Amino acid sequence: MNTAIYKIDATNMDMDVIRHAGQILAQGGLVAFPTETVYGLGADAMDARASAKIYAAKGRPSDNPLIVHIARLESLTEIAADIPDAAIKLARAFWPGPLTMILNKSSRVPLGTTGGLNTVAVRMPSHPIARAIIEASQTYIAAPSANTSGRPSPTLAEHVIEDMTGRIDMIIDGGKVGIGLESTIVDLTGPIPMILRPGYITKEMLEQVLDCVTVDQAILAENSDKNFHPKAPGMKYKHYAPKGDLTIVEGAPEDVARCINALTDQAQDKGLQTAVIATDETKASYTCSRVFSIGTRVHEESIAQNLFEILRKMDTLSVDVIYSESFEGGGLGQAIMNRLLKAAGHHVIQANQSRSE
Repeated sequence: MNTAIYKIDATNMDMDVIRHAGQILAQGGLVAFPTETVYGLGADAMDARASAKIYAAKGRPSDNPLIVHIARLESLTEIAADIPDAAIKLARAFWPGPLTMILNKSSRVPLGTTGGLNTVAVRMPSHPIARAIIEASQTYIAAPSANTSGRPSPTLAEHVIEDMTGRIDMIIDGGKVGIGLESTIVDLTGPIPMILRPGYITKEMLEQVLDCVTVDQAILAENSDKNFHPKAPGMKYKHYAPKGDLTIVEGAPEDVARCINALTDQAQDKGLQTAVIATDETKASYTCSRVFSIGTRVHEESIAQNLFEILRKMDTLSVDVIYSESFEGGGLGQAIMNRLLKAAGHHVIQANQSRSE
């Protein structure tokens, strides 16, 4: 397949390209485009055959549901059924923006889009290119991240080009995305709203709108149940993984640095290419020749923006072993840690325990 690639300025969009993208989607094709979170791989959400093309292009398991993207609040009634008041309150507070809500699906949405579930994940992106493409398609767009399944999500068009060239019809290059982590997912089908995937919209922010919000305890845990049917993207399968072996080291900063320095020395003695993921505050503490700052802990947004880009950089450097600091904490830190744990396959060691062994 020949993949057309167009670069677009979000502040001065080429509407001919936007209309072309809309036509491709309306005809059952695939288009990758930027959102405020990550780049999405779009297809007509109301066409099961088009959604199937997403699964094929990504190599994505068919029970992993897709998120339906809309451009207008009134479209929600066509996508979802039995819409609770909580959904309207959240939509008015956070849409357009990085919040996905899980609701009971309408009969119009095919099971091929929802991973076989009678619920649907839906959000309204704020990125002007994404919204323009949805409008131009005159339909609703199913759009998971535009990467091959399991790889770090794309925050640059170059990442999409690497993974999707020859697999899809068009890639829209809108520059680097703003947030860098996928949307927060909240399940509104139960008696109490529950966060199934943390993101930029935090629990604290949600609780300013709703009386009570819970968090799925599996967010920072490993799910090994092969029969588990995920209700939202990213709940079951290993995600975001670089090709090298990634290990997260937890503990006090001085213990983490001492532990990682010892581990990288050991790996290098074995002839392995090693790298360390640190922060602006700690980068100088490491002896490894390849130390990458992911951002500053003072501004967690910088860590979120750079996480997937750093993980992809490890692949370009052919790194065998990667050690990363932990980014535990509430708010956005929980979302960062959720992605990092999945990238590492939940391989975590304690720095003080490692030192004593």
